[in-house]
Amino acid sequence: MTVAVRSAPDTEPEETARRGHEIYERDIKPALAEDQHGRYVAIDVDSGCWTIADTFLGATDDLYERHPDSCDVWMLRVGYRAAFNLGGRPLRSSE
Repeated sequence: MTVAVRSAPDTEPEETARRGHEIYERDIKPALAEDQHGRYVAIDVDSGCWTIADTFLGATDDLYERHPDSCDVWMLRVGYRAAFNLGGRPLRSSE
């Protein structure tokens, strides 16, 4: 489960997720170093701007500080299929 943190009123969360995933795969993932595994990425899907931090709140706070008007924000955890896990252990993308 990745997370649409905030969606514009006229945008479905699924569309925010689709666009966020597209931006991540095209622009962000190729630029990340191996040591970024497990960090959180917040993406403003309208502008393509993004931030990365060790915590979920750190990534969103950084993004909103830099782009306070961000409406469609998508979150993910580098190297994992889900930003969060509810019980058990988190599954990495390769599992």
